[in-house]
Amino acid sequence: MKTTKGPAIFLAQFADDQPPFNSLAGMAEWASSLGYKAVQIPTWDSRLIDLDKAAESKTYCDELKGTLADHNLEVSELSTHLQGQLVAVHPAYEELFKGFAPKGLNKKQRNSWAVDQVKKAAVASKNLGINVHATFSGALVWPYFYNWPQRPSGLIEKGFQELANRWEPILNHFDEQGVDVCYEVHAGEDLHDGTSFEMFYEATNKHNRVKLLYDPSHFVLQQLDYLAYIDHYHEFIRMFHVKDAEFNPNGKSGVYGGYQDWGDRPGRFRSIGDGQVDFQGIFSKLTQYGYDGWAVLEWECCIKSPEQGAREGAEYIKDFIIEATEKSFDDFADAGISDEEFKNLLGIEE
Repeated sequence: MKTTKGPAIFLAQFADDQPPFNSLAGMAEWASSLGYKAVQIPTWDSRLIDLDKAAESKTYCDELKGTLADHNLEVSELSTHLQGQLVAVHPAYEELFKGFAPKGLNKKQRNSWAVDQVKKAAVASKNLGINVHATFSGALVWPYFYNWPQRPSGLIEKGFQELANRWEPILNHFDEQGVDVCYEVHAGEDLHDGTSFEMFYEATNKHNRVKLLYDPSHFVLQQLDYLAYIDHYHEFIRMFHVKDAEFNPNGKSGVYGGYQDWGDRPGRFRSIGDGQVDFQGIFSKLTQYGYDGWAVLEWECCIKSPEQGAREGAEYIKDFIIEATEKSFDDFADAGISDEEFKNLLGIEE
């Protein structure tokens, strides 16, 4: 068994134009003051990182690490969630997602830009000494997740094969850099549960760089067993978002939410400690299976402020982390039985 690292914090939801949230140095000082040991950096936010420079210059990456080290922090991972989303976009969502890319690009140009960005993040990760990376898969078949109208036979398989075709060159590039691609399994992505992850994994011919970012909050909203999920997929889990959620169905709406805003939905994200996620169970299972990556707070809550969520989150994660034992609790009772005595105990005669 191994000990999970942490606490770390994903900076995406905290970045702002006001100090200290408008620069990496400012956010590093803030995060360190709360007790965090690492930060996960969103590569689309130029206030925090210049992705082009990070992919081109080891010196720039060393300077970035130095900025964090000044505050006793390190980089846990880089993220291309927004760019990864644009690797595969169904036409129904092109207008909604076009803001993730620079203005003035058409559909084809946005896709090319996104692929280039994700590939640059692979090199940047290598330059920073990181061997895991966070992203979204994008989605081609998400509009058809509910089987009405009846789906034509083969539609889903065709969609996953196309998704795999788009990702395989990217995955090969990550492989060359020695970096795993950790897909956050998330509603709105074609990879949204265990079954859909398996479909993608098979479509990529079981590519060795296809891994998982585990976030239990998305499974609470789907009513999926997030603890059993770890039993099934622990060998793929290389990253972990510590995010809470709750699901309180009522007589008017349930899993689908009734088109309501986050505050009114039965399923909603909450600040850590305010929802229903059994983090004690999660940390126990991850430790049992030898997870030694970072426990990264991702704050998303429709009620509590991000500042309070960040303050409380660091302490919660510290309390949840289990120092993996290096000895068995009953070692004191070891009788030191020899091989010959084993034979006697088993009644083996030579």
